[in-house]
Amino acid sequence: MVLTTYGVARLEAAQLNQRDWYALVMDEAQALKNPSAAQTEALKAIQATLKIAMSGTPVENRLAEYWSIMDVVYPQYLGDLASFKEQYSTPIERDNDQRALSAFRQMTAPFILRRLKSDASIIQDLPDKIEQDRYATLHPLQRELYQKIVDDSLRELQRQKNKPKARQMILLQLMGRLKQVCNHPYQYLGSGGRSPVYSGKGQVLMDLLTRIEQQGEQVLVFTQYRKMGQLISDWVAARWGRAPLYLHGGCTRAQRDDMVEAFQQDPRQWLFLLSLKAAGTGLNLTAANHVVHYDLWWNPAVEAQATDRAYRIGQQRNVQVHRFITQETLEERINAMIQSKKDLADRTVVLGEQWLGALSDEALEALLRGRAG
Repeated sequence: MVLTTYGVARLEAAQLNQRDWYALVMDEAQALKNPSAAQTEALKAIQATLKIAMSGTPVENRLAEYWSIMDVVYPQYLGDLASFKEQYSTPIERDNDQRALSAFRQMTAPFILRRLKSDASIIQDLPDKIEQDRYATLHPLQRELYQKIVDDSLRELQRQKNKPKARQMILLQLMGRLKQVCNHPYQYLGSGGRSPVYSGKGQVLMDLLTRIEQQGEQVLVFTQYRKMGQLISDWVAARWGRAPLYLHGGCTRAQRDDMVEAFQQDPRQWLFLLSLKAAGTGLNLTAANHVVHYDLWWNPAVEAQATDRAYRIGQQRNVQVHRFITQETLEERINAMIQSKKDLADRTVVLGEQWLGALSDEALEALLRGRAG
């Protein structure tokens, strides 16, 4: 038996290929979602009688990622990538084509062994997971910034109407700016007041954290943005006199391991602040029975995988999941759209931000200005 990492397997591909293996087991197989990546090609080249891919999120952004993982396990079973996109990806993702979806499921079902945490026959003692959307209202400063960004961006989108690439870039920038404003004006401006009182979400968060701390419980707080994470850390330090554990992309592996152990073993470490990308996989944080998503990823699979840092085998209490959404903004309307489509392929197809680029000018304006049907 040889236990190794994807990085080492890529670097030592020639040595691994010198012998035939009985089994090749690939954990966290979403690492193989890019078919042209060197490590995907290296794993695909390894000869083995049995190949098993294990993943909690086989699809993070698009169905083609599923094809890539499947092509490592069973090459060419789903055809080449171009024909797969034509036959399955585009009809399912763009048109919600149920016939294509049914055909896709029929093709892949014989190769899938799936475990759901909700299946009591598999995990009999796992507590409940209770999700709750917590709504915030824009502070007047947030509302002013939000409206200016929308107005300026819609004018620029109209000027670039016949330039798809430029339009896509403007749109992605717009999404990011509006998310930052909804989080806190300081995150977008880089100046001005830093207090939670200037953000609707900030006020909701501090009220929630106060109740959790008073109850003697522990909580994970996820954000996509390192700057926002630092702002929350400062709020917590000011309120409770001690900065929380904060795991982000700049932390070393040793620092990460130390923080995880401290949170799991020391009840005084009741709050763990985490960057979604840095902490989305590979962590066991069952000491927490609350999970806060300060800003939504607009990708149900990534969000669920972050929640599963606490909702996993070993958890003894019901897990409360708090999803923060700013009312009368893009956050609320996109969340509603995603929830309405969430059952598509039972989360096999994940909706991220890129699908917004396909919206017409009229649909986009309605979405941004609050007139979505």
